[in-house]
Amino acid sequence: MNKILFRLGLLGIFLLSFSLRFWGLDRFNTLVFDEVYFAVFGNNYLIDKPFFNAHPPLSQYLIGMGIWISSHLPIKHDAVNSLTGSLLSPWDYRWMNAFTGSFIPLFVSLLTYQLSYRRSFSLLAGFFTACDGLFLVESRYALSNIYIVIFGLLGHWLLLLALEKPKQKRWFWLILSGIFFGACVGTKWNGLWFLIGVYSLWIVVWIIKFLQSERFQPYHIPILPFLRLLNSSHTLEKYSNSQLKIPLVNLAEINIFEMICYLGVIPGIVYSLIWIPHLQLDKRYDFIEVHKQILGFHLRLGGDNIHPYCAAWYKWPLLTRPMAYYYETSQSIYDPLPVFGPALPGGYAKIVYDVHAMGNPFLWWFALAAIIFLLGFVMVKLAIPMVEKNRLFVPSNLSVDVWIGLYLVINYVTNLLPWVKVTRCVFIYHYMTAIIFTFIAIAWIVDRTINSYYPIVRAFGVTITFVIIAAFIFWIPIYLGLPLSMDAYQARMWFRSWI
Repeated sequence: MNKILFRLGLLGIFLLSFSLRFWGLDRFNTLVFDEVYFAVFGNNYLIDKPFFNAHPPLSQYLIGMGIWISSHLPIKHDAVNSLTGSLLSPWDYRWMNAFTGSFIPLFVSLLTYQLSYRRSFSLLAGFFTACDGLFLVESRYALSNIYIVIFGLLGHWLLLLALEKPKQKRWFWLILSGIFFGACVGTKWNGLWFLIGVYSLWIVVWIIKFLQSERFQPYHIPILPFLRLLNSSHTLEKYSNSQLKIPLVNLAEINIFEMICYLGVIPGIVYSLIWIPHLQLDKRYDFIEVHKQILGFHLRLGGDNIHPYCAAWYKWPLLTRPMAYYYETSQSIYDPLPVFGPALPGGYAKIVYDVHAMGNPFLWWFALAAIIFLLGFVMVKLAIPMVEKNRLFVPSNLSVDVWIGLYLVINYVTNLLPWVKVTRCVFIYHYMTAIIFTFIAIAWIVDRTINSYYPIVRAFGVTITFVIIAAFIFWIPIYLGLPLSMDAYQARMWFRSWI
């Protein structure tokens, strides 16, 4: 694939994401789900109303900025409400999220390209991200989770850009990376997992480089039979055995002092600076005390059954408990769009308006299988040479695919496992920071298969792609809140736990 087609593909992914996020953005003239907090808080900064915030304030600053910009545009909207404390259109407090969320698939593509230098792989990763429902829903309302993801992706992308540069020219990109990691944590504390992923990867790369530092003669590494097809494919030979060197392998060139400075001190400074406007508005607590209050708030939230949509971490990968952000009924599609109010009596409801915070089921299930396969792939690739040598040993010619697998698996694990010890009520959207790496994993599988010599293998990859697209189209009405008959709504609720 040449550069022109690659750039056109990136543009197409962005336009698809942009159009889906902005189409009917002001549908439902009310506050949907946690807009009752984040949209209100964003407006509070504009009207100088002090309030307690249970999360770092960056996302609310950005929502407030969107409201301020919208108020200065010569665009009038018919639907307005005063639920935020000011007379606003839903478009006013939602457009900034829609605009920001439109870039997430694009940055997934750019990150994947910087990780692998493979254009088709990069486009697939971005396209699959654009075909996810949870990211679409979260981008269409004034919520905070998309900011965690986009700042985390930017931090990782800029880090890989830095590793591509000569040592003396990395400082600028490392500073930018640290700034965005600080912004990630400044949105919600779980944004820290993105940074922990970098530190974990840095430690693993140092260990690998240490094990490679002994002097060995190159030798052939046998492979297990079930990996023979993958390893003998044309594309694996093309990328794995070439002299291509991806930026990730340079991570060990960053020493501990640089890590602490660029990816420790700078994120900490940025995080602290983010709090200044909030602390100037709400003078009840200083910097230390406000963190004590936030920690106390989350500790007091109780167990994992205080909310009907609580979902423990192990329920997320299989998508067993998505959330209904909005659910209303009417008798006809010609009735005014309903806002929250008494439900119609049983038997009278004919039309359902539902906004479901639910991923694309087949994308999530395929992606889970892909990350598990990658885990096994990496373990086998690292374990076989150790068995052959009967000691700790890592060959010096690790393939690009092994490095990609290490990157994805480590970042997935570091964004998921911290939730194991969390006893408070958590929700499906907390999985967004981890699931993004599985989208890249399934793109890796599909890219390997569609470039295979074997028609049946290519057909496998094409089938996965079309199933993901078909599933996205099938479930898109409950992502966008489009009217459905009761039967059509029930047809999309495959399991009782989805309702």
